Amino acid sequence: MGSPAEPPAEPGSPETKPSEPATAPEPTNASAGPRTGSFRFWFATRRWEWSPEMYIMHGYTPGEVEPTTDLLLEHKHPDDRDEVAAIISDSLADGTPFSSRHRFLDTHGVEHEVLVVADRIHDAEGRVVGTAGYYVDLSSTIATAGEEALNEQLPELMKARAAIEQAKGVLMRIYRIDADQAFKLLVWRSQETNTRLRDLAERLITELPDVPAVPETTVTEFDHLLLTLHERIQR
Repeated sequence: MGSPAEPPAEPGSPETKPSEPATAPEPTNASAGPRTGSFRFWFATRRWEWSPEMYIMHGYTPGEVEPTTDLLLEHKHPDDRDEVAAIISDSLADGTPFSSRHRFLDTHGVEHEVLVVADRIHDAEGRVVGTAGYYVDLSSTIATAGEEALNEQLPELMKARAAIEQAKGVLMRIYRIDADQAFKLLVWRSQETNTRLRDLAERLITELPDVPAVPETTVTEFDHLLLTLHERIQR
């Protein structure tokens, strides 16, 4: 997630050195609220750390409350709360990053649809001690991100259309988002990391084979879908 500054160690664990800390980018339009917020979750102490943008996203003044798992779950949309609780439980059990797409309600009752993108935090010995990443507000933030930058990149986008379309397809499948959101997510990462959109898309496709294969049951279901598509097409 770019090149964020190294965060402080978890209190009581001076040897801890997160390998992929997260620092949220500054919001570019204060009136629209922050587009992203960063967090860290330390497994041993169950301690959350929120960036100022995370507090604002949830309707708080930075530092107004102590972020806890209970507080986090209280804000989740009732239909998504159990799913998020299960993801946090899995993170604690096997060290998986806290990644998700879900909805939460801020203190004013406003609903936010967010994509949580995270990675593991490792200590000096390589042990997984937590997870750190970003909340990306799909409901408003990347929907308004980068229009000027997008216009400037249009000639380059036409040249890189194939790679970008492939990358969009990957993001759509993995994060369960639509084509427009997938494209704007790529634009957001391009802006925040000062990397050409074409380069990001091509690198994603190049490194995709490193991702573990999908379960055999998923492949079987897809086989059935592919072989029966014609039956559901109105002629």
